Amino acid sequence: MSTAEQPVPSRPPRIEVRVEDDRTGMDPVTFKRAITDHLRYTQSKTERNAHRYDWYVALAHAVRDRAVHRWIKTAETHHRTDAKRIYYLSAEFLPGRFLQNNLINLGLYDIARKVLAELEVDLDDILEEEVDPGLGNGGLGRLAACFLDSMATLGYAGMGHGIRYEFGIFHQEIKDGRQLEQPDEWLRYGFPWEIVRPDEAVTVGFGGHVDEFTDRHGRLRVRWTPATQVIGVPHDTPVVGYGNDSVLSLRLWRARASEEFDLQVFNDGDYRKAVEEKAISESISKVLYPNDQSFEGKVLRLKQQYFFSACAIHDIVLRYLSDHVSFDEFPDKVAIQLNDTHPVIAIGELMRVLLDDHGITWEKAWDITQRTFGYTNHTLLTEALERWPVSLFEKLLPRHLSIIFEINRRFLRQVIMRWPSDNAERQRRLSLVQESDWGGEKQIRMANLAVVGSHSINGVAALHSELVRTELLRDFAELWPERFNNKTNGVTPRRWLLQANPRLAHAITARIGEGWVTDLGRLERLLPLAEDAGFRAEIRRIKRENKAVLAEVIKQLVGLDLNLDSLFDVQIKRLHEYKRQLLCCMHVIALYNRIKRDPQASFVPRTVIFGGKAAPGYAMAKMHIKLINDVAEVVNKDPEVGSKLRVMFIPNYRVSLAERIFPASDLSEQISTAGKEASGTGNMKFQMNGALTIGTLDGANIEIREEVGPENFFLFGLTAQEVAETHRRGYRPADYVARSPELREVIERIASDFFSPESPGLYANLIHNLLQHDPYLVCADFDPYVACQDRAAAAYLDQEAWSRMAIVNIAKSGKFSSDRTILEYAKDIWQAEPVRVVLD
Repeated sequence: MSTAEQPVPSRPPRIEVRVEDDRTGMDPVTFKRAITDHLRYTQSKTERNAHRYDWYVALAHAVRDRAVHRWIKTAETHHRTDAKRIYYLSAEFLPGRFLQNNLINLGLYDIARKVLAELEVDLDDILEEEVDPGLGNGGLGRLAACFLDSMATLGYAGMGHGIRYEFGIFHQEIKDGRQLEQPDEWLRYGFPWEIVRPDEAVTVGFGGHVDEFTDRHGRLRVRWTPATQVIGVPHDTPVVGYGNDSVLSLRLWRARASEEFDLQVFNDGDYRKAVEEKAISESISKVLYPNDQSFEGKVLRLKQQYFFSACAIHDIVLRYLSDHVSFDEFPDKVAIQLNDTHPVIAIGELMRVLLDDHGITWEKAWDITQRTFGYTNHTLLTEALERWPVSLFEKLLPRHLSIIFEINRRFLRQVIMRWPSDNAERQRRLSLVQESDWGGEKQIRMANLAVVGSHSINGVAALHSELVRTELLRDFAELWPERFNNKTNGVTPRRWLLQANPRLAHAITARIGEGWVTDLGRLERLLPLAEDAGFRAEIRRIKRENKAVLAEVIKQLVGLDLNLDSLFDVQIKRLHEYKRQLLCCMHVIALYNRIKRDPQASFVPRTVIFGGKAAPGYAMAKMHIKLINDVAEVVNKDPEVGSKLRVMFIPNYRVSLAERIFPASDLSEQISTAGKEASGTGNMKFQMNGALTIGTLDGANIEIREEVGPENFFLFGLTAQEVAETHRRGYRPADYVARSPELREVIERIASDFFSPESPGLYANLIHNLLQHDPYLVCADFDPYVACQDRAAAAYLDQEAWSRMAIVNIAKSGKFSSDRTILEYAKDIWQAEPVRVVLD
């Protein structure tokens, strides 16, 4: 047989072997290989000599690779669909740790635990290696982080803009009971989540002069020539949506000198001057909220606000122009939300860019600006509504000052037309420029600029929004009622329930499925289980286990052993007089006095936990911290008290600590003076984790009570209207003291130096302020508060009833998801639609 005639042997069927890419693969084998590769090639370590931090960085980079894969696809999808972009400008972002959240949102948490265990590494140990980025002071920054999480999870084309502070909110130490502020070196060991983009740096000017000129079309134009310049370098961090392949950007700007180093000056021997400009320029992004008591502090604060606002506007305009040839569609494709007054100068900056850089007429530029911006107000305290001296504006931002003056001139013409016979006083109230009646300096009112330059003004809880409309900004609301609306705050359930309280999350999912993670309203399906004895027992078991976890943390931090059967009574939030940590502390003293009067009397054991930071320059708030610690020192060492009452102030309160505290809490202290708290979000996190609220009718407390029912909420205190009426009649705190023996005994304890024997008169100023002024009505609300606390203690004795109330609170927390809030912003303010991201 010839070769040609020989039969061709049959080939075995082709087997296609596909190996998932080590950068993107989601199966355990590939992910494990990715971690060990990063351990070797990113950290230059082996499994034998790696420390925990090396494992953290290796795991973080393996997770980031998978986030970047989706990040790129998200950006491509937004570009291809020309989606409307939402830009959230905030001086604060308080994201918390990223690793666990990203593992959960990418669906890698269980895989990571499994493969690390195979490598004889404990995931819990690795998670503790991550440092909290301290880029915020409290609720404002945490809200911004929750909103980005919800935008990513819901699929909106959002982006956050802020400052990459080298030193975030200070590291709080407690020494001799006093707060000490230490630098928060959160970047000491690097930050593996961010990607630096020096190719997208922005030049930001300050000072200089403004000139008018005629362009080639014969139009009068303005040219700003800054005296100094700073470079803004963007650092992007991925914000991973839950289970949907959408990844957004948190873009934080770092200040860099336009000239890093003057070699000639250095060679001449003046080493300090050679680096002086670098130090001055980079101070802009050095510290979160520098003390602005001095003129230099005010300069730095205004520089910070303009710096990141200018960088953001430059970036926003550049992104828009990459897909569009004119500004005709700008408001239809761009929405900018101002998180409080810190970024309001962005209104003036967008006007400057449109007028000066792109030659757009005033009328068109102003129409674009108003239709683009939305303003969220977060405070009813007039002192917190920022005002800047005109002379400071003239020195730093002369072009913006002229724009603001022109905005004001045109706006006041509208006011005159609207109220022709009532213009003088109303103009004074509405003007963007506050005139001084005493020969002082004129000031720019940033809140007024925000209202005039935005198409939407919203508060953050129903009562707050009503007070904004009827009191704080009443004249503006009469002029433009259609601009005012409410958007009650919310928190992300991914971090504050799924991540922070896995035991409770598992119990919920076992009963109603996992859909609640992205649709928190489904928690209402738990309501019938409030009557299920087995589920109530499970809720109690979970709470006790969470208490044990927190007790171990507290033991390490302050050296106290806790009674897990006691009522965990918790107030954790920024220190401010209106939040009334003092009232809570005075209740502790009242309980101590009761025990001392009759040590054998029955008593519901209680553990009172405080946490929070006071602004460095806020002397009275810092004195409250000192008093709390002095009271704790006495109470915790008194053998007659024993385990009946424990008091502690947890130092350096932060997001990662909050994730341990909320799940372990029984009673949530939301006791601000009615009409002072805008919303609060801690109240929502407590409720979501099964704590009951003791509180006033303030902020979102009102809506929480409406949801859970009056019988599942411990209410006390004056209403906002009663507070106003009390002040109007002439409030005399001493009268309340005279009528209340228990209040009088508490004040005498403090005044007698019982808690400060080594520092006589330490609390004299505090007592004087309480008896003579008491601006936040602590004395007026003391007796009702103590009575309400007694009701809470009695309720706690019936654990079956308490568990039933806790389940109702959990089940009715659906309204307070930030997903609901973002859906309302998107529908009512941004007019934006979600965009589905599909990986190849």
